[in-house]
Amino acid sequence: MGKALARSAGRAARRGDAVHHPVFARYYAQAIERAEPVMAPLRSELVAGLSGRVLEIGAGTGIGFGHYPTTVSEVVAIEPERTLRRIAVDAAQRVDVPVDVVPGAAEALPVKSEAYDAVVLSTVLCSVRNVERALGEVRRVLRPGGEVRFFEHVRAPGRGMRLVQGALDRTVWPLCLGGCHLRRDALGSLRAAGFELGAHRALTVPEQGPRLPTSYCVLGTARRPAQPEDQS
Repeated sequence: MGKALARSAGRAARRGDAVHHPVFARYYAQAIERAEPVMAPLRSELVAGLSGRVLEIGAGTGIGFGHYPTTVSEVVAIEPERTLRRIAVDAAQRVDVPVDVVPGAAEALPVKSEAYDAVVLSTVLCSVRNVERALGEVRRVLRPGGEVRFFEHVRAPGRGMRLVQGALDRTVWPLCLGGCHLRRDALGSLRAAGFELGAHRALTVPEQGPRLPTSYCVLGTARRPAQPEDQS
């Protein structure tokens, strides 16, 4: 397994990276470690009950790898940013579930069609360049009836905070935070891409304390319709 991961890292170094934010990547790696006491229960909830082959898009540092249940037979983790990918390769070698970390962009996933039982999206749709194309790729790689697990930033319910989010999205936030946008409509985008929404809930992170532009999130499931309804 370690040799396979090393080969993946080597291929990444030889290819052009879809995303390259080295300064943000170093900040992000430190920030998510500090946030892990709050985030760990949500990461576990996100992947609870999964089985079979899983594709994780935007794996970051691989901090979520340790939360996968042993019923998962394989995780292929896509991470476009080189610095984060190197950290994720190391993280993959310290968990019980087999994880292969590979380069790639959400809008052009380097994997076969209908090859996965589930796709995991954790703060990914906020930062991809083209949400519609990325979700089209998610639909392509999922088997009919396959499941999407998602945890995403969403727009705030109150007008005042939505205005703050909008101002940040139009100015400094995407530039400084690796392309992140705070007001994207994850649920609406999933519906528009043809997914059937399952159980999901709005939440604020952290639950206690002052509300920040990043606090408003949604956690849940969606499903690619099973055939023959999926046929057009």
